[in-house]
Amino acid sequence: MAINLNPYINWRGQAREAMEFYQSVFGGELTVMTFADMGGTAMGVAEDEVNWVMHSALTVSDSVLLMGADHPNHVPGEPQTQQVSLSGPAEDEATLRAWWEGLTDGATVHEALAQAPWGDTFGMLSDKYGVDWLVNIAGAQPAE
Repeated sequence: MAINLNPYINWRGQAREAMEFYQSVFGGELTVMTFADMGGTAMGVAEDEVNWVMHSALTVSDSVLLMGADHPNHVPGEPQTQQVSLSGPAEDEATLRAWWEGLTDGATVHEALAQAPWGDTFGMLSDKYGVDWLVNIAGAQPAE
């Protein structure tokens, strides 16, 4: 059985810009549905928020799907702190490093992508949209 966990990130009015940025980093196909597409103010969304993103999905591959939306002001509470972890085998190092480099645009790097004490390559950053990213590239497996 193959199971995929797909991150769902929330913002207030930045979802479209953020998801388009992620598409520039990861590639893939982006679909976006706004509150206006689903009834807008009839749903209780303020007029100045109807063009915010109700749901978006960035399909990067069969196993990588990133979703996001805007959290309208009429919905109680704040969008939660968001954290996304990317990990993969040594064979995918070039792809994961390219994604890391793309995510660093405007980001605060908390820990540079480098060899970690446990043998993997690891880094942490907060991107320009306030999302925390952890990237882990598995170390090469010893020959048996």
